[in-house]
Amino acid sequence: MQDDDARRDAAEAEEASAFSHPVVDPDVTRAYGDHPDQVIDFYVPRDPGPAAPAPLVVLLHGGAWRASYDRRHVTPLADFLARRGFAVANVEYRRGAAPAPEPGGVIPAQAGPVAPAGPVAGRWPDSLDDVAAALDALPALVGEAVPGADARRTVVVGHSAGGHLALWAAARHLLPADAPWRTERPARLRGVVALAPIADFEVAEKLGVCDGAARQFLGGEAGWAARLPYADPVRLLPTGIATTLVQGQADVVVPQAVAAAYADAAAGAGEVVGLTLLEGVGHFPLIDPAADACAVVAEEIAQLAW
Repeated sequence: MQDDDARRDAAEAEEASAFSHPVVDPDVTRAYGDHPDQVIDFYVPRDPGPAAPAPLVVLLHGGAWRASYDRRHVTPLADFLARRGFAVANVEYRRGAAPAPEPGGVIPAQAGPVAPAGPVAGRWPDSLDDVAAALDALPALVGEAVPGADARRTVVVGHSAGGHLALWAAARHLLPADAPWRTERPARLRGVVALAPIADFEVAEKLGVCDGAARQFLGGEAGWAARLPYADPVRLLPTGIATTLVQGQADVVVPQAVAAAYADAAAGAGEVVGLTLLEGVGHFPLIDPAADACAVVAEEIAQLAW
């Protein structure tokens, strides 16, 4: 019991630290669609390397695909990376929200384990539509917004639910043939760095990650089985794209077992996926510039980008 209390207290302290930093405004924002959430914030590298244009980091924020978390909470991370010589594209996408009341004020029932009045995880298919559209639009937008960036050296980085989206974005060429997001060839990426990713939906559900967010994201029981092949990264292997997972061993939000399951599945598919485990680290230090773990994340990105 004391150990559980200590872990909970540590997790709360880590979260408070990660969310204590002021929002860092971008250098420029560009739209990739008509919806207010279809935007990308660009951060110009503060200390670009002298030898070559700056690598591009595409940042996909987490928050269980729920509207209560937007891209602002990772702007300190975007600034942290820009100060280390990266150009950064912080992508917003449509997320879930609390269900609207029916006439008479009745909240419609939602499939899945979360109370109907609570926030719904993700918007199917909008969340995936947006990530695909943003990645497709990036080469042209980068050339306009950050001329000093080298889009040929792009690393996609995502945290938590954003880690899921990063892995998914790198695997679009493996989607079922009827998937609207499928590409004919692998994305031109230097790699993916997924931070405590929701990388295996079935393992995440067994562990109750984010109150059943993965099942909600797929539409509850009605969409779970049919949509897993289109959304679950562990079913989209091998990608052929260099991938590193960074995971805190003390993470109680998305436990280590989720990332480990993805790495094991990749190995079974004949692909080596790096798994960097950080002792005594929970979920939020990975995106907290004040934490040592964030420096590890920057190094993992650099190893792929350079």
